[in-house]
Amino acid sequence: MTYVDGFVAAVPTANRERYIRHARDAAVVFKEHGALSLVECWGDDVPEGKVTSFPMAVKCQPDETVIFSWITWPSREVRDRGMAKVMEDPRLQPEANPMPFDGKRLIYGGFEVVVDE
Repeated sequence: MTYVDGFVAAVPTANRERYIRHARDAAVVFKEHGALSLVECWGDDVPEGKVTSFPMAVKCQPDETVIFSWITWPSREVRDRGMAKVMEDPRLQPEANPMPFDGKRLIYGGFEVVVDE
């Protein structure tokens, strides 16, 4: 089964195009280091909940939009090796490609795929 890294963040709405460019640049690097695909989604119908929600989880401000993304890898092992290389890749260093959002509010994790139908 494949392995998936998932991400949720709040991006300043004014930075939408900058974020898309950042994500496209990152996709090239991730795929060079073993990722099968990278999917980025811009929030369109993301309600704030009463107890939990995506906006609450990332402390989304009124001038921000929630993004939801994932990277698919062939396996956990490929992901671990590839992610280490991605983190060292000069094209994704903050000086070369700064994140167009507050990375401290980024939620991420790795997930073993258990159903894929």
